[in-house]
Amino acid sequence: MNELEAALLGIIQGLTEYLPVSSSGHLTIGANLFGINGEDNLAFTVAVHVATVLSTIVILWKEIAWLFKGLFKMQWNEETKYVVNIIISMIPVGIVGLFFKDQVEEIFGSGLLIVGLMLLLTAALLAFSYYAKPRQKDKISPRDAFIIGLAQACAVMPGLSRSGSTIATGLLLGNRKDKLAQFSFLMVIPPILGEALLDIIKMSKEGTEAVMGGVSMSALAVGFACAFAFGCIACKWMINIVKKGKLIYFAYYCFIVGVLAIIYGLNQA
Repeated sequence: MNELEAALLGIIQGLTEYLPVSSSGHLTIGANLFGINGEDNLAFTVAVHVATVLSTIVILWKEIAWLFKGLFKMQWNEETKYVVNIIISMIPVGIVGLFFKDQVEEIFGSGLLIVGLMLLLTAALLAFSYYAKPRQKDKISPRDAFIIGLAQACAVMPGLSRSGSTIATGLLLGNRKDKLAQFSFLMVIPPILGEALLDIIKMSKEGTEAVMGGVSMSALAVGFACAFAFGCIACKWMINIVKKGKLIYFAYYCFIVGVLAIIYGLNQA
């Protein structure tokens, strides 16, 4: 992987982590187009995912500071309830990560056909949530947090958008648009950092040469910087998009890309 490929993949990760179009699916498509084996680039994958987490922290630092400030009061307040909801939402993806990580990694190596099918499912979720008009709730309940967490756990499938699944599920449950994007982006911080920690442990066992997979430090730095910069842009943009309720356009996009991925995957078979 050279610096140009690292920059392009970093941009793809930064943009698609927040836009409801599946970062894993687009990274798989990009890696296939560049002829890159994703399994040989663990360090790069960890770097770009950590970069997008940092972009979330930068954009939502006021909300994160509000949560920590409330927690330190040691009271059962709105901030504590919010953190509890985030913890509840982490339960399903935590179970998947602890007990089904190897099976998930096998699916990631199954090619573009599964990516295309999951993109079509993402398109269906976004379209359904756009046209559904449930009664609006003022707050995300623990029950809704768990169901949204289930959607996040399902989104480990390559091509099934995490942000698209969680936001669409929240909308179908009747949660307010202005609350959902923020909750969706905050709830992903602990799982991504946890997964990165597990991958770092794996890297330490396998050695530097095994995990770098031919990626130079300069390419790693370029990918990290691009993922961080474009992650900041996409995170802020996506919050405004959700508030305006314009997710249907991403449904069209996912449908088109999904069909193309399926055709390309069948031709490769």
